[in-house]
Amino acid sequence: MSDKIDLRKLPPLNALKGFEAATRRQSVREAAEELCLTHPAVSYQIQLLEEDFGVALFAREGRSIVPTPEGRIFYGYARQALELLIQGAETIRSSRRERPLRVQTYVTASLRWLAPRIPAFSAAHPDIKLLLSTCASDWQFDASLADVGLVYRDSAPGPEYCWVPLFDYRLFPVCSPQLRARLGERPEPKNLLALPLVTIYSEPRQWDLWFESAGVPYTPNSRLVVDTLALALEFALDGSAVALVNGPFVEPELSSGRLVRPLAHEAQCPGGWGLICRREVRDMPRVAAFIEFLAAQRTA
Repeated sequence: MSDKIDLRKLPPLNALKGFEAATRRQSVREAAEELCLTHPAVSYQIQLLEEDFGVALFAREGRSIVPTPEGRIFYGYARQALELLIQGAETIRSSRRERPLRVQTYVTASLRWLAPRIPAFSAAHPDIKLLLSTCASDWQFDASLADVGLVYRDSAPGPEYCWVPLFDYRLFPVCSPQLRARLGERPEPKNLLALPLVTIYSEPRQWDLWFESAGVPYTPNSRLVVDTLALALEFALDGSAVALVNGPFVEPELSSGRLVRPLAHEAQCPGGWGLICRREVRDMPRVAAFIEFLAAQRTA
């Protein structure tokens, strides 16, 4: 059992919100607007802390306020305490059965790998509601907005996160059979330069990496730039361009013959795709169920 906390040593807790906002904004007025309080209310919160500590926490510089050395020291502790309380509150909120399990991922990963597997998960876990949020551009997993993420990382996350690898980040070209026919019987990587190549603007170096790994000089000259792999694959499917794929997102099209790999060469890139969540929520039943289900789908 943990030792008893001496609550008498705590500063006025309700005053921490005003102090944190005033320090960050360097303005009592802006802090009051952010917290939907009056200017005197935030000033009073700061006064309570200063009286409790016996030191000034702010000094005035022109029309702004700046923290004193003591204020800067306490800000680090106050910010950390507030963030920790928010994490704890979000952990409990996310465990409520009526709240959907929030899943964050990319557009292509959602459409071409995750979505086809959701019906089977829902059938196995009818009590778990899902809320999928997608983004076309690069972003970091945000634990304040999602419980679990299906994301790409070039390295493992920090110790505060749980990371479950799913599949490697491999770059390989795909195109329609008609476009492949223009390459002849035994094409080499350099021959792709004669075909239209579609580029994803958030990952502009993908073609550079692929040609570099094949030992072929490449000067970016793509006239077709799109915002997602999902859209790039549409151009590949209608025979307009060659697209680079970075994961298991075209298996149905390759199996049916709608898309082909014009060359066997692929570029192995650092990191890979996986599932991520805060370590403290990993063992929550619905989080664990979702992660374990998708982890079993690595080769499905």
